[in-house]
Amino acid sequence: MAGPSFGDMTQQGERWAADQVLALAPDAASRKAGSKLGTAGPWSEAGCSDEGTVWGLCKGSGSKPYQTVVDLAGAEGPAYKCSCPSRKFPCKHALGLLLLWTGGDGAVPRAEPPEFADQWLATRRGRAERKKQEASSGSGSASADPEAARRRAERRAERISAGATELEQRLADLLRGGLAGAEASGHELWEETAARMVDAQAPGLAARARELGSIPSSGPGWPVRLLEECALLHLLDQGWLRREQLPDALAATVRSRTGLPASPEGPAVRDQWLVLAQYDTADARLTTRRIWLYGAGSDRTALLLSYGAAGRAPELALPVGLALETEVSPYPGAGQFRSALGERFSPPATTETRPPGVDTARAAARYGEALRDDPWLDSVPVTLDRVIPVQDGDGWQLADADGDTALPLSAVARNRPGLWRLVALSGGAPVTVFGECGHRGFTPLTAWPAEPGAAVPLC
Repeated sequence: MAGPSFGDMTQQGERWAADQVLALAPDAASRKAGSKLGTAGPWSEAGCSDEGTVWGLCKGSGSKPYQTVVDLAGAEGPAYKCSCPSRKFPCKHALGLLLLWTGGDGAVPRAEPPEFADQWLATRRGRAERKKQEASSGSGSASADPEAARRRAERRAERISAGATELEQRLADLLRGGLAGAEASGHELWEETAARMVDAQAPGLAARARELGSIPSSGPGWPVRLLEECALLHLLDQGWLRREQLPDALAATVRSRTGLPASPEGPAVRDQWLVLAQYDTADARLTTRRIWLYGAGSDRTALLLSYGAAGRAPELALPVGLALETEVSPYPGAGQFRSALGERFSPPATTETRPPGVDTARAAARYGEALRDDPWLDSVPVTLDRVIPVQDGDGWQLADADGDTALPLSAVARNRPGLWRLVALSGGAPVTVFGECGHRGFTPLTAWPAEPGAAVPLC
């Protein structure tokens, strides 16, 4: 059954919470700046439509106000248009406009969209319709030469095999010379090795080789961690070189971990998908956004990945704690959660749905079971039910309220401001927490209070 329409939400006064808007912010600076613009003062001619469009004029430093439009019913999540020069998505003006809209105090009334909003929306919807028609007719791939594509794939596979063979030799040299030599060589050796893997068109191998350079001298026990990572890299090398002998699902996982692109496979799953969490990671070349979804009917968890060039946030953004009816198509691979967002049938709407939770012992076991399908898996998505954040010496852990087991929080979680939001939400009482459970500990991403209440993003 389809969720409520945007028009239903506005008529009933049911709008997003401020936390759900701020969770869309690409960084802390945008979150802070957007919050300052979430009042009526800088805005004029603000309005919203039943079709899911919000618009307004925001006074800036120039003589002309910035024209800001948000399409909440876009086919790939909320979309933003602003005449400001910012390269962030959403910019502070879009965040401020949405915060103004969430107030529901009449500052953003229902109205007919102005010309600048109507033109942009018509262009967007027209482009989405053309893409849909091309996909249904297959015209987007008809021009490709299958034979040429096959030859390109074979050449790339040969280059990756050569790179994997070279990497195997470097790992053997490291072990033959002893791990102590890795500390003396520093980052240079592995940066050069990673560059060689990039030349071999194996970005997955390159990333893992680069990570090896950060382990020596990283603290007590680094030789053990280095040996473990070398073993996993060796396993991936051998998996690639012997991929023809692997089961299809495991072979697909090896190709994915090596860095080969893949397309969604299998039937699309139409469901009411709850947006569990959203967060970004960035390096010098790329910003990666991870969005976790939970299907209420299918009881499946899916991961959406979106990318932005260095310094730019990815455009796909979904509000945490809301649900939308959409199709999701899984990617190939054993134990993989990655999926592609398909056709949407409703905009994000409030929901009381929560994913079913488990205790901490079951969460740890679930990660162990997942490693059988994907030995290179860093973590699995897990919802913990009735846990309490407690301090354990210098660290923190999530302890079962009804048992005697606990999971330590990861170093990443301990350094995030979201930890204190979790502690405040709990107040010593049990809460429900969604996050990623792996060998580095548990990283909380979203929490819900014991009593009915909205999701609280922690990242």
